[in-house]
Amino acid sequence: MDAYDSYRQSGEHAAIFEAFGEPRDYWVRSTRARPGRVYPSKPIVGFLRGKTQLNGGWGQKADAAAQLHNAGYIIVDADDAPVTPPERYEHLIRDADRIRLCARNYYVEPARENGAADIAIRAGDLGRDMGLRDAFPAICSALGGEKFQKLANVPAPSHTLPNPSSSTVFTYQLASAEGHQTMTFEPMTAMPATTNLILYGPPGTGKTYATAWEAVRLCLGDAAAEPLRGDRDTLMAEYRRLAGEGRIEFVTFHQSFAYEDFVEGLRPTTGVEQEGDDEAASTSGGFSLKPHAGVFKIISERARLDTGDAPAKRLDRSRPIYKIALGQRGSQEDRIREGLDGGLIHLGWGGDIDWSDERFDDFEEIRKTWNEEKDPDASGKDPNIEMLYAFRSGLQVGDYVVISDGRDSYRAFGRVSGEYYFDADADFHPHRRSVEWIWRDDNGAERAPFYARNFRRQSAYRLDPDRIDWDALEAVVIDPNAERPVAGARPHVLIIDEINRANISKVFGELITLLETDKRLGCENEVRVRLPYSGTSFGVPANLHIIGTMNTADRSIALLDTALRRRFTFRELMPDVEDLRRALAARGLDAANLEGIDLCKLLHTINERIEYVFDREHQIGHAYFTGCRSRADVEDVMRHKVIPLLTEYFYEDWSKVAAVLGDGDGTNGSHFLEARRLTAPAGFADDELGGDKRRWSVKARFDFSEFAA
Repeated sequence: MDAYDSYRQSGEHAAIFEAFGEPRDYWVRSTRARPGRVYPSKPIVGFLRGKTQLNGGWGQKADAAAQLHNAGYIIVDADDAPVTPPERYEHLIRDADRIRLCARNYYVEPARENGAADIAIRAGDLGRDMGLRDAFPAICSALGGEKFQKLANVPAPSHTLPNPSSSTVFTYQLASAEGHQTMTFEPMTAMPATTNLILYGPPGTGKTYATAWEAVRLCLGDAAAEPLRGDRDTLMAEYRRLAGEGRIEFVTFHQSFAYEDFVEGLRPTTGVEQEGDDEAASTSGGFSLKPHAGVFKIISERARLDTGDAPAKRLDRSRPIYKIALGQRGSQEDRIREGLDGGLIHLGWGGDIDWSDERFDDFEEIRKTWNEEKDPDASGKDPNIEMLYAFRSGLQVGDYVVISDGRDSYRAFGRVSGEYYFDADADFHPHRRSVEWIWRDDNGAERAPFYARNFRRQSAYRLDPDRIDWDALEAVVIDPNAERPVAGARPHVLIIDEINRANISKVFGELITLLETDKRLGCENEVRVRLPYSGTSFGVPANLHIIGTMNTADRSIALLDTALRRRFTFRELMPDVEDLRRALAARGLDAANLEGIDLCKLLHTINERIEYVFDREHQIGHAYFTGCRSRADVEDVMRHKVIPLLTEYFYEDWSKVAAVLGDGDGTNGSHFLEARRLTAPAGFADDELGGDKRRWSVKARFDFSEFAA
């Protein structure tokens, strides 16, 4: 393959490679990370065998595709899609033997060649690379067996659970050139299974706090989170820290919440196109519509791109990318080569003026100086002003640059590492900046996969961030598999409060299917969809957990979507006297005797009556009383929270509220409510409007004698 690359660049070995003509049927995927990983099978085998005549298929053991297949290489089509070998040829290796060879060739040996200390192989990734479907038991068996250890010269691996599964990751320690282990082996901890959980129950049962505990536990793991369980302040501090890192997101559903708020929608913008030209989306009255990501898409992408504690192998997607032209292809190759070999970018616009002074951070200062010293009639669109400003001031240290190779390809990508400087001794283009090249290839790569619009002829300008496909770019400049979640990606949690208050079908749309644990990215039944507004491919990563809360007393939407019920685990949270005891005990208080009030009896009695008069879904939660420190606090909770909630439950039927509070008809020995019989006005018979009428009111001072400690 190195020889074929040389042939592509310089024509070396042309006699043998050109003898096969244009490739037609079969290609082979390189085991190394090359800009173009697909090579025609016949010329490759012909070069190895020293032949110019060769069959390219599977029919005979000596045919090109068959030889490469049996050597553990993956045969693909021109688009790098794996080709399934015919079943009828017995000379083709299959099953575990082929799995072991491909794992060695495409994972272990490249990692060893790069000096890596270990290599992690996810069963689902290997299956996808080989074009195998539903073969995860066979893949896991092959990767975990002694035969593979001997074949690849690796020790027994560690693996995650469950096993077998598409998400199972096998990690092998690699030996150095001298045959010694490069680092000590430590077993990997199993990643927790994806959680789709809904906590439901009456109001005040601690659902919000329970979601905080579950979110922290999922992010940190059971062992690390357990010490926080009984310490509310420390737990909430950790929750806020994780939320600040972007690993926990919180959203509340309501009746107007829609797909466009949750996933993505179009939002109006008046911003000028980043590229500064007139080629843009349709506008009306100065407005244009652009896709805007919702909270679900944001945290899904954040979880998918997480690299864990390992050194980041991702690009910073918050950074802008500037297109830079170092010279014309062919006629100015020396200028392009100087930039690529010397780690710098250079610009010809801007004349012979040194623009290093800090005042030229400002666009108007550049325009003013150019007008004074060079061209008094130049406008802000003059390339000596516009291009110079983009190169000198718009482009910041840490931003990315892509070196164009015509309108449709690029040959280098890097990160700006230095400020602008003026090189008076330069033979050409004195305006310069240093760059750390992340990737370069003299053969170039196609622009279209990562940027849909042609590169313009301007020497320096910022690419439109809404048109950049970062996954496609990373697949070229970082790793062909960069779009897939890494094995060490940390858990992320999305909390959806009041999940039953929105129209679930309207909010989730087609993504309801993607929530299923086996359809997450990297799982055996992985599913991706193309989003309707941005047109990007989207999947839900396995390290994103979703926790919802549902108030059973809220009947704004009576029936929860059946599709959601199938995809979530439901956990009921009911009023708990013991939780009330523990909450008060943590502050040195006694729930059974808080200044003479038995809060446990109060809560238990009221809820028994509610369940008898109404139902169990409308009970009063213990969380209403966990913050009480005195008798006055209890009275305040009853007056301003419990009684108003009961009046809402019973639709202002005060007789039922009184029955729940134990006040009977409100006349004799009432505790919380009192009633006065209304006398019929003159001219009304006593029974003309329904008989006995009462005026109910909340007492100025409550009597807790029924619940005395």
